Amino acid sequence: MQDDLFPDSWQRPAQQIRDGVIHLPGHAQASASLIWQQVQTILQQAPLRQMQTPGGRTMSVSMSNCGTLGWVSAYGGYHYCATDPANGLPWPAMPTQLAALARQWAAEAGFNDFDSNACLINNYVPGSKMSLHQDRDERDFSHPIVTLSLGLPARFMLGGLQRNNPCQHIPLLHGDILVFGGPARLCFHGIMPLAEGNHPLLGRRRISLTFRRA
Repeated sequence: MQDDLFPDSWQRPAQQIRDGVIHLPGHAQASASLIWQQVQTILQQAPLRQMQTPGGRTMSVSMSNCGTLGWVSAYGGYHYCATDPANGLPWPAMPTQLAALARQWAAEAGFNDFDSNACLINNYVPGSKMSLHQDRDERDFSHPIVTLSLGLPARFMLGGLQRNNPCQHIPLLHGDILVFGGPARLCFHGIMPLAEGNHPLLGRRRISLTFRRA
């Protein structure tokens, strides 16, 4: 059953977690159903797949992308590319509405003029996780990272600029946005193993959309 600690909640005021990290609770609730429909259309064109780390380990999270660039991981390393390695075709275009929402959420967090050209779609099922890492494959770190959570609740791990710095745990619910940039842009972060559950809209999964300026 769904974790009672994380019931769905409608929009609440922005919360500054630390300098450069802003939580927008429920700010995508009203548009979540439409966003999920758009994501499903994207995934029909570029299906989810479990990528491998440069060390050859298969990730527990399955992924896809939309936008002019997509993030991929393989034996050759982490990088962005304009085409889907699975079929050689361009990644699906980022829906105009999604790009506009990402710009709006970034502005609400104090980062104006955010123009995302890449959106990484992560699919979590119970037990899957994302280890601590930095988002450092982008060319310009002056742009924030904007992440939307849909479906099952998650516990976001927010560390510091060193991997061994202590972590805060931030609960992310369906419709929540987390934005980090500025002095927190290169903070280590990850997702703890997803708890078992069944969300009314997405079922037994969590989807995160991570908007970047690659």
